[in-house]
Amino acid sequence: MGSDFSSDQKRYLEGFASGLQALRGVRPPPAAAASPPTGPDAAHVTAQDAAAAAGRKLADQEKWKRAEHPFDAYPRLKAQAKAGAFPKPEDNFRWRYFGLFHVAPAQSSYMVRLRLPNGILNHWQLAGMADVAEKFGGGYAHVTTRANLQIREVAPDHAVDVVEAIQDLGLCSRGSGADNIRNVTGSATAGIDGQELCDTRPLAREWHHHILNDRSLYGLPRKFNVAFDGGGRIATLEETNDIGFQAVTVADGRGVEPGLWFRLVLGGITGHRDLARPTGVFCRAEECCTVADAIVRVFIDRGDRTDRTRARMKYVLDAIGFEAYLAAVEEKLGRALTRFPEAATMPRPPIDRAAHVGVHPQRQAGLNWIGVTLAVGRMSSAQMRGLAAIARDLGDGDLRLTVWQNLLISGVADAGVEAAKAALEALGLGWRATSLRAGLVACTGATGCKFAAAHTKEHAIELADYVDARLVLDVPVNVHLTGCHHSCAQHYIGDIGLIGAKVAVGDEGDQIEGYSIVVGGGYGDQARIGRELWRDVPADQCPDRVVGLLRAYLGHRHGPQESFQAFTARYAPDDLRILVDKTELVAA
Repeated sequence: MGSDFSSDQKRYLEGFASGLQALRGVRPPPAAAASPPTGPDAAHVTAQDAAAAAGRKLADQEKWKRAEHPFDAYPRLKAQAKAGAFPKPEDNFRWRYFGLFHVAPAQSSYMVRLRLPNGILNHWQLAGMADVAEKFGGGYAHVTTRANLQIREVAPDHAVDVVEAIQDLGLCSRGSGADNIRNVTGSATAGIDGQELCDTRPLAREWHHHILNDRSLYGLPRKFNVAFDGGGRIATLEETNDIGFQAVTVADGRGVEPGLWFRLVLGGITGHRDLARPTGVFCRAEECCTVADAIVRVFIDRGDRTDRTRARMKYVLDAIGFEAYLAAVEEKLGRALTRFPEAATMPRPPIDRAAHVGVHPQRQAGLNWIGVTLAVGRMSSAQMRGLAAIARDLGDGDLRLTVWQNLLISGVADAGVEAAKAALEALGLGWRATSLRAGLVACTGATGCKFAAAHTKEHAIELADYVDARLVLDVPVNVHLTGCHHSCAQHYIGDIGLIGAKVAVGDEGDQIEGYSIVVGGGYGDQARIGRELWRDVPADQCPDRVVGLLRAYLGHRHGPQESFQAFTARYAPDDLRILVDKTELVAA
């Protein structure tokens, strides 16, 4: 030791050095092993930890869910509403668990979305929702492509009021947004359709309540859609869902227990250009809920928590294959799934593309359903009350929303049909539509959605007016307008589909609203993803393009029996564009 230290300091330093030397041979006790996560969120936390352990960065939404589960944050939502404050991004995500969407900058307000299993509500619930829309929103509602209702223009101080008012009506909005299982759809004519194989209402209700009462089914890697098709006249579009259950009949003598089964199809997500595919698996009706639960739980375990663009179930199926996914489902179930050849099933009864509009006889003698036309899904509070009164006084009390953005009034007696028609017309609503308007579908668009590149609802009405003034269609042709890549209006399955785009004009870098146009999509037994025909067409030029397509179809089809989809399938895109140009030159 140097002479600068006292004798006491030298002894202290010598002892300290000796202690360090001794500690070099002593290993610290092992750290206590982290306890595995428990509780209803355990599977989600485990999946997040696995992604982080693999060196991957969790998406912001996963971090927000983990920092504070939305259902634990209701007191903060109430405090924000009391203060009249809008949410920051992380709370905008969380409040969607309650069905609240802050839609700025499109609208400085909330949109609230409901859950309506099988799309059915009764007359007093619709009348009550008219009051909710008028008191807390913009005085109108939209019917969505999931047979659901949305209320818009809800001020921040009414966020909690609207959620709780919906619950007071025996309805709910829980889990209708964000990374959750969305509204369950079923056959619009369930229980009243003479050709249906199965009434889907009990199945939709069972799945609906199963979700509502199990917190572990919230907070998935991304949203999730489930649908039940009972074989009725109106298409359910189950092939566009993550899980589709399709009612089928197995006849005697096929080596399979005869009767009603449900074909399981998986992986539909039309915005990513994919339709659900058959798995070879079939379920009895009483098995559907349990099987759906196991499928969702495999997705919880294996879905991507890091890349939101590839976080849907389709991408798990793409990565590991259908058989590996189904093997994981069987592990969850603790039993084998039932498989048998498609040849054992009978063909599905036919879809009627006009059955969601107009008057149609029910399976119950002397009763009818009336399909009511709505302008791209919109109805005012006054119209909602009027519809509720018609259902109460002339129908069976139910109103059935459809995936075609309209609704049915069921149980109308033969003697009451004319009175119902007159009451609808007095409300400014119709019960019939042209072949184009019957299949006209449009998402919210730029009026109420920040993602949309075009004002789809407004353009849809303008397009229909333009087409109907210039030609008459003698067969249904569906036109779908969607504002962005989320494809809420499912443009890829339309006969003609338009997806919003910003179109460059001039030399100054200016942009205007427009669309890319696809053709040849379909659903049901004609399910197909449409092909792009034109890219980035200015919105004001789109009606002429659609008229040109329809004139080409009417002039060159192989008779009225050839559908628009079949007609377009006969042409390569370049040839179809040439045909349209020639047809328009002749028309001019």
